Amino acid sequence: MAFSLPQQIIQALSLREGMRVADFGAGSGHYTFAAAAKVSGGKVYAIDIQKDLLARIKNEATRLGLSNVEVLWGDIDEVGGSCLAPHSVDVVILANILFQIERRSAAIEEIKRVLKPNGKALLVDWRDSFGGLGPKTENVLLSDDAQELFRNNGFVLERDISAVAGDHHYGFIFALA
Repeated sequence: MAFSLPQQIIQALSLREGMRVADFGAGSGHYTFAAAAKVSGGKVYAIDIQKDLLARIKNEATRLGLSNVEVLWGDIDEVGGSCLAPHSVDVVILANILFQIERRSAAIEEIKRVLKPNGKALLVDWRDSFGGLGPKTENVLLSDDAQELFRNNGFVLERDISAVAGDHHYGFIFALA
């Protein structure tokens, strides 16, 4: 295995045409683009607090011909901060961002707020600090702690996809309890 591969991870979600997906903390957009390719006729919302990253995502989506990508400026660690309507998306992606979020419970509440009934949350985050990439060792959120955070906020673990998340990441798919 190698580094984290968004296309393989997105494959584990079994996305279908017409679905609505929110990429919380979209960053460079790798997960946004992988999801957008799977949900033709649907929509992928790339949400980030950094406007320059959102501009890059929009430009790259246009270049790739992904007309189903919409960028939204938002603060995902605030309830209501994603700017999405309640119960409006099928899947929320939280990739390589949880370790940075100060108000993690509020972010999980925001995920719950925007998910449709039977919605799913994909969590991918750093298992360790690797060669100056990712978080400092003291900022790594252990996988057991991440699972507990989701469980304590109304989710159940549906599937452990750590085997496809990469050598330095863990991955889980959660469902609303």
